[in-house]
Amino acid sequence: MKRKFVILSMVLLINVCVNAQKGQIKEAQSVFASGKSQDALGLLKKTEYLIVNANDEDKSDFYFLKGNVLKDLATKNIDPANNFALASEAYQELIKAENEGGKYKFTLQANTALKDMKSNLVNGAVDDFKNGKYKESAEKSYKVYLFDKRDTLNLFNAAAASMTATDYESAIKYYEELKKINYSGKRMLYYATNKKTKEEDAFVSAGARDSGILAALYEKPRDEFSPSKRLEINKNLAYIYLSKNDFEKSEICYNKVVELDPKYIDAYINLAYGKLESKKVYVDQMSALGNTPKEMEQYDQLKIKKDNLVKSAIPYLKKALTIDPKNQDVIKSLLSVYRSLDMTNEYNALKATM
Repeated sequence: MKRKFVILSMVLLINVCVNAQKGQIKEAQSVFASGKSQDALGLLKKTEYLIVNANDEDKSDFYFLKGNVLKDLATKNIDPANNFALASEAYQELIKAENEGGKYKFTLQANTALKDMKSNLVNGAVDDFKNGKYKESAEKSYKVYLFDKRDTLNLFNAAAASMTATDYESAIKYYEELKKINYSGKRMLYYATNKKTKEEDAFVSAGARDSGILAALYEKPRDEFSPSKRLEINKNLAYIYLSKNDFEKSEICYNKVVELDPKYIDAYINLAYGKLESKKVYVDQMSALGNTPKEMEQYDQLKIKKDNLVKSAIPYLKKALTIDPKNQDVIKSLLSVYRSLDMTNEYNALKATM
């Protein structure tokens, strides 16, 4: 009898919670309708922990309202990137719940809202970039990528905007992710000339361009296949790692650069620079040694390592000279290397060409 009473009490408690949740959702709907989105979100947060045990209809009402509230806040430019992302999560939870329940009350509206949000975020990222708000542009582009990972162009845009903003930590994160997914960026670009401005505009698809032409707004359509972005990705990553004195990672990226573009002289120069800068580790260790027999032996071993490292820069400098034989900076660097290694014949031969 006591066990039945406990079970009955639990059922009554659940019913009370469910009814309270329904009331809070309705109250939040009313507050949202009055234009108080922040207050509505506060009410929804109070009842969110109960949503797991809610029925299908209440889940639909809750997630749809939550998505609408967050979308409204983002549209009003209140932490737009974050609120759009949270709204996306809410709409996706709604679609998931309705798929599981087999009843599609708001799925169509949610899918439409998701498309609108993606478009708004993309446009916002473009506007921010045009206005010099590069970090904000990068953040929005990355949110769009998380929103739809099939559209990898947004990840590239996030990396490029971070690079422009000199936000190198974010740029590394995005460029490395691009490398991980083997992004190339190759795609067809669609252009047409604006009849009014006489300038060529780009379109996201052939269909969008055709609509402009049919409306007599555009003329002279043309298509162009965009080149791979892998060279740019590795160039920028190599530069960032070099600026952070991460010579190992910089070397990996520059080796990929010369694989993609064997004539890119800066890659060879910077590969040599990385080798020459790395010798400082051995130089510092050598300077710290004393004059005991053991320390002198250590000194000789470190000198061999240092000299081998310096020698490894020679092929890169010589390759740079084959690309630009009159490059005085490269010639001076190579002469310095020959002199430091007592390579007299090589030094004199190169000196004679100046």
